[in-house]
Amino acid sequence: MQAITVQDRTAGPAGMSLTDMPHPQAAENDVIVRVHAAGFTPGELDWPATWTDRAGRDRTPTIPGHELSGVVAELGYGTTGLTIGQRVFGLTDWARNGTLAEYTAVEARNLAPLPADIDHVTAAALPISGLTAWQALFHHGHLTTGQTALIHGAAGGVGSIAVQLARETGARVIATGRAADRDKALTLGADTFIDLHNDRLEDAAEADVVLDVIGGDILDRSAALVRPGGTLVSIAAPPRIHPTNGRAIFFVVEPDRAQLTELATRARQGLLTPFVGAVRPLAEAPAAFTPGRRVPGKTIIRVTQDPA
Repeated sequence: MQAITVQDRTAGPAGMSLTDMPHPQAAENDVIVRVHAAGFTPGELDWPATWTDRAGRDRTPTIPGHELSGVVAELGYGTTGLTIGQRVFGLTDWARNGTLAEYTAVEARNLAPLPADIDHVTAAALPISGLTAWQALFHHGHLTTGQTALIHGAAGGVGSIAVQLARETGARVIATGRAADRDKALTLGADTFIDLHNDRLEDAAEADVVLDVIGGDILDRSAALVRPGGTLVSIAAPPRIHPTNGRAIFFVVEPDRAQLTELATRARQGLLTPFVGAVRPLAEAPAAFTPGRRVPGKTIIRVTQDPA
């Protein structure tokens, strides 16, 4: 099969290439997915798990990418809950070969059925951003109807989904970002918008949940905006300053079939739309990793043109 691989940790995107790789083997409770569309995180070439397995052993050449949408092609021994030919989407393990390939091996529990009326490109944009937003707001932040959520980076991949989820839950939403992001954030459902370059963050109302995707000074200053009993949730870095009468949490997103199913349901109902930007073929994936490229929306790699 063809896949994007990388072998030199110091080379960055320049070390990525389209190569022939052996067809993956399904371990116990795995499925082999024929990948139709894949997503990635530009910074994943810096992650230790990209280069070593869970035992710390070198696993180069490695295949990056961890989000996928496709069709089940094979079942591993003991696999239940999915069938050959079924449309699926999900999030692969951090320490295994990823999704920028024609086929990939995935634990079945990391995948959810994909409804026929959601296209593969849209589905591939959901797993990391969608699960991160869901887990931040509801699992860690316990956001409920009538509360207030302050969401940093509201026009980004995670932030834009978080705004939609919080709004659909019946929460009041305070969004932050650059001035150019104001209209988008308000269109997604934010009640107010704070320009982090020109407005005072400290003038924002207190929130029950503050979701930080930026880190640094913004994360430090956000602790003071948490209501008593509220939660500061960060995916950028462990908070150095904690709310006076609240909690502070840093977490890394985890696969979850039930949550993926909830996201798909909302996408079908028109309540949730991931922000898809460029859609590029597999051969162009290395260029999409180029540092410093600011492209609106999430770049998705279309691996196969098959319509299923």
